Amino acid sequence: MAHLVGAEDIGVDYGTGTVLEAVTLGLEDGDRIGVVGANGAGKSTLTRCLAGLETPHTGRVTRAKGVRIGVVDQGDQFAEGSTVLQAIVGDADTHEWAGDARVRDIMSGLVPDLEADALVASLSGGQRRRVALARALVADDDVLVLDEPTNHLDVDGVAWLAEHLKRRWTASRGALVVVTHDRWFLDEVTTATWEVVNTGVEQYVGGYAEYILQRLERNRIASVTESRRQNLLRKELAWLHRGAKARSTKPKFRVDAANELIADVPEVRDPIKLQRMAASRLGKIVVSVVNAFVTYSNPAGDKEVLKDITWLIGPGERTGILGANGAGKSTLLKLITGELEPTRGYVKRGTTVRVAALSQHLVELDEWAGERVATVLKQYTSVKLADGTELSPGQLLERVGFEPSQLKTVVGALSGGQRRRLQLLVVLLSEPNVLVLDEPTNDLDTDMLASLEDLLDSWPGTLIVVSHDRYLMERVTDQQYAVLDGELRHLPGGVDEYIAIARGRTGTGGGVGTFGPESGADAGGGSSPAAADVRPASESGMDGADLRSTQKEVAAVERRLKKVLQQKAELNAKMAAHDPADYPGLAALADRLPVLDAEAGELEDRWLDLTDRLG
Repeated sequence: MAHLVGAEDIGVDYGTGTVLEAVTLGLEDGDRIGVVGANGAGKSTLTRCLAGLETPHTGRVTRAKGVRIGVVDQGDQFAEGSTVLQAIVGDADTHEWAGDARVRDIMSGLVPDLEADALVASLSGGQRRRVALARALVADDDVLVLDEPTNHLDVDGVAWLAEHLKRRWTASRGALVVVTHDRWFLDEVTTATWEVVNTGVEQYVGGYAEYILQRLERNRIASVTESRRQNLLRKELAWLHRGAKARSTKPKFRVDAANELIADVPEVRDPIKLQRMAASRLGKIVVSVVNAFVTYSNPAGDKEVLKDITWLIGPGERTGILGANGAGKSTLLKLITGELEPTRGYVKRGTTVRVAALSQHLVELDEWAGERVATVLKQYTSVKLADGTELSPGQLLERVGFEPSQLKTVVGALSGGQRRRLQLLVVLLSEPNVLVLDEPTNDLDTDMLASLEDLLDSWPGTLIVVSHDRYLMERVTDQQYAVLDGELRHLPGGVDEYIAIARGRTGTGGGVGTFGPESGADAGGGSSPAAADVRPASESGMDGADLRSTQKEVAAVERRLKKVLQQKAELNAKMAAHDPADYPGLAALADRLPVLDAEAGELEDRWLDLTDRLG
């Protein structure tokens, strides 16, 4: 493999403390590196030095002759007055880019909804990020450095980007360096991991799952990490090897080693215990959204965002909400929290329900901006978890990654990641029994995300999560729904089903727009292989009668499965409320659970079989 970029004993010190010291590493053809580390550890500094955007204070960075390096950082800089098309393809004539299947695929995957002549300066932050990504991918450089590339991308967009990067950066075609907190993306794309820690870089073979395993092994051998941190890592590892089907592709010796390490680790959470405790705190009625419509009025005309939504939320449910940007997810959350009333229909909340929301914009901290962290903590008492453990504000502060020395820090002076963690702390200390998280992973590093998930595992209440972080979604929720065309749809097949639906509608990794598959020259070669694998039902090979019959059965199975899951939730609520001294009555209720579990399993198997037949 050809050597592309090398760093030799590089060091960086901005005068406020050493960021990097004596770091030596290199990039070769075929490398796909994921860079992880705590907020402020030096990840962006390292990648800027490798890319030539910053000169290290000591040591040197070398590049092979003729190597071209592309960068997408968090600045997203563009020439003043440039349009979307100019920003992506420069001065290339239409026939040049429109006749290139690779370029069309990138545009339909990342910017299908943007007008070619729209000014970049008029775009939102998320749209500008997608234009910057498209520009970098079209340039097709030898080395590509991406700093938080999945920010502002929805779940389908992240999946499309992962597929594209794996196809392009192969064993003999350049190197890829990715800084991201998106653990699913890391494990899907990268083949090696660099952890920036203590001014140095620890190198690991493999993606995120392999990194966790090797890091645990090093810590066990060296005995340098306290027991709580070890247990957290083992719990994370248990999830990686039990909960995600992609882990089956790992080398057998790695899987065997992981299984040995996690042999005595229980499941990440006890759903029955959580449901019972949630029911005792919430009662039977939590939030019921019935035939709800939401219409926004504006000068251009009324816009119906949500239509005929019926959603009965039970005690202890852990639900993830998926959907494209602008689909109406945040509007749905506002109905749940009471921030918004439906235009038609109604929302009913139980008398004991206390809803708290973790917003995207840190509004919960506005009133504390001029106060010290210690002053904020004084307003609250302890929090009780499902296992009976009570955590004081100080203990909870430690769980979310604060040091005792930071108690004197003014809230307004905290970093973005620290403010995000304090926001979570304030929300949890308010003791809600319904917790709504809107994009909770913003500004959190991978270790902090693992701590957040561990905390949520023992949080006794109803949890609703909106996130583009696929790993977090699959990790902390037990069921997923999608907002599609203003309606709420249950997803028995989870995130994979949502991606299949999204692509079945568009034929690509995104919606159809100016840069969709019909733009430019003949689009016959413009769709990606991954997109071609997800066929709409009409291409399943069935005749019309079989197709309609199968689609009808799928709908019937989905309705029945939803009903069975609701019956399970109601049964658990009854068990929680039942007189514990009435053993026969409690036993009779408990006997029904395995029956419902078995029926749910059969329905899920049937659903998978039917959807496979549909293609």
